[in-house]
Amino acid sequence: MKINVGKAAKLFFSGTSLETIYYEAVANAIDAEATAIDMHIYIKSFLEPETLKIEITDNGIGFQDKNFDKFSTLLENEEREDHKGIGRLVFLNYFREISITSTYLDPAPKKRTFIFNETFEGKSKVVDTNSSDPSVTKLLFSGYKLEKINSYNYLIPSSIKEALLLHFYPLFYSLKIRKKKLKITITLNAQETNIGHGFVSSSVELIVSQLPGLQKETFTDERINLFENLELLYSIKENPNPKPIITGICVDGRAITVDILTKDEVPNGYELIFLLYSDYFTGMVDSSRQNLTLTSDLIRTVKAVFSEKISSLLHKNIPKIDEKNKKINESLTDRFPHLQGYFDESPVGLIDRKKSLYNAQTKFLIAQQEILDNETLSDDQYMKSLEMSSRILTEYILYRNLIINKLKAINPNDKESDLHSIIVPMKRTFSKHNALDNLYTNNVWLLDDKYMTYSTILSDKDIGDLVTTITKEDTKDSSFRPDIAIVFSDDINKAKKIDVVIVELKRLGIDSIDKSLIYPQLIQRATNLLKYYPNKIQRIWFYGIIDFDPEIKLLLINQGFTELYSNGTVLFQNQNIDIGNGTKVPTGFFIQSYDALIEDAESRNSTFLNILKEGLKAE
Repeated sequence: MKINVGKAAKLFFSGTSLETIYYEAVANAIDAEATAIDMHIYIKSFLEPETLKIEITDNGIGFQDKNFDKFSTLLENEEREDHKGIGRLVFLNYFREISITSTYLDPAPKKRTFIFNETFEGKSKVVDTNSSDPSVTKLLFSGYKLEKINSYNYLIPSSIKEALLLHFYPLFYSLKIRKKKLKITITLNAQETNIGHGFVSSSVELIVSQLPGLQKETFTDERINLFENLELLYSIKENPNPKPIITGICVDGRAITVDILTKDEVPNGYELIFLLYSDYFTGMVDSSRQNLTLTSDLIRTVKAVFSEKISSLLHKNIPKIDEKNKKINESLTDRFPHLQGYFDESPVGLIDRKKSLYNAQTKFLIAQQEILDNETLSDDQYMKSLEMSSRILTEYILYRNLIINKLKAINPNDKESDLHSIIVPMKRTFSKHNALDNLYTNNVWLLDDKYMTYSTILSDKDIGDLVTTITKEDTKDSSFRPDIAIVFSDDINKAKKIDVVIVELKRLGIDSIDKSLIYPQLIQRATNLLKYYPNKIQRIWFYGIIDFDPEIKLLLINQGFTELYSNGTVLFQNQNIDIGNGTKVPTGFFIQSYDALIEDAESRNSTFLNILKEGLKAE
């Protein structure tokens, strides 16, 4: 039966990368007992992939008849751990042909040549040779198939070396402890370089005898019923120029990478190697030898056990991890108190701040959903709902801190509209039907928390008409529009009576004359507003935000204002505004400084936050 090797290559190796070429060639050379492997990569430029050629030479026993027959017979392998049935097919995913020349002893020196391509039928040419170095096998890859090369790292010698170490560390280390020699030389010849990407002609060596020694820990775990011991080979060493972290499950001499540690989870200057062995894993990889074929549940369990062992060794050998984690956890809890108790207190290595925060937020949302999905609550669920409410309130108070910080950043160069948008977004309409939106956009709590339930209900046109009406005395210039935030306690068109909060903003840096006009302006605007909505308004709260100076303060006190307790300056006066028909509406006038607005709001917010923090600590 003939097999279309081109289609077979795509079927078995569809998810591979160019690095797989090197993996297969190195694995085959080591199987052939090679002690020296030379890789030469030739290319004109990275942007001209059609010029790529790769030459790989080794001094193994070569393509003797037995080895060539095995190479020529697809999908047949002798033993469970052999897995040589289809690996070579990956070559055809990337190159149209591989020219192979191999000299070997049988028992006299012979040379075998053949072309491996999609029409390969297991034929070769064998001749006698007088070669003085009879054990040499050369593979020349040409005719690159793809439109581009996805990464410079696939061609840069130092990157290829790291990839080989990650993939073959178990095999390399077994050669080291058996005192077997192996040197791999990787060379790039590029006509056009790219220094920014490190893409320059260069050469590196990988010598297995120079690999660091590994310590071994043998253990069992009841969660994994493998009937086999587990062995963890590891190295934890300080190194100012550490190599990439190696964490892998060893299968058939290769390391199947398991993502347990990132570089952000390890203190700077440490080189780490962790390899997990078990005879149970033998043969448990797919045809590409890149992925485990264990069940998903068993993979999760093995990964959990592996993570715990790595964590134990890291915390034991690098004490600074615990010290740093304590500080990071304290920082996270202080910054995000509503997530206290959801942060991972037993990370594998250093706490990754972003990862820890993301995981905590996810756990928090899941816990919220579990409570909200219940139509009725048990006693335990009721207590949990109270705790969840405290956390949600804490999250909201933290949001208010951000608003206060935005206010602090206001300066004389900013417009009144910048402050207006912080208190209440301009040209926005809110209603009680979108209460959550109101909560995070209507920020009149900056003035007083009792206004949190108020909502604007006017259309843009109504707002424009209203502002024009109540400020018509300010100027004859129709383009002039002062910055006023207006918030109603209910729908003006439906409610019988409503309360109104109006905020007049005077930007920082204006002169004393403009500041002195604020009180008569507020009186006039209160009168105009009452005329605009006759018999609808039962109470008005007017706030004037200005940059105080001694003269303005004295002027307002002489006009009957009283100073209130504040972290800044707040003057108050209550008046009954008469619109001329005998109707009088109580109106409170607050004239306050910018620092009073900010610091009073911050003081209230801090009190709430501290109470909530202490409550969460006690739970």
